[in-house]
Amino acid sequence: MIKVTRLDNVEYYINPHQIECIEINPDTTLVMMSGKHYIVREEVDDILGRIEAYRRRLGPFLVQE
Repeated sequence: MIKVTRLDNVEYYINPHQIECIEINPDTTLVMMSGKHYIVREEVDDILGRIEAYRRRLGPFLVQE
């Protein structure tokens, strides 16, 4: 799970394996496979970095550099 922050500053965790795509309109919006949309304060690069770090911690999802 990765931590994200809603626009009202409430922090919560999202399963990054369920993110279908990330939109910028102008806020960062996580579009989930379920069809739900989550608008978050983090920039796209920050979200991508958190997903990469999460997958590195899992082991079988080693990122090739």
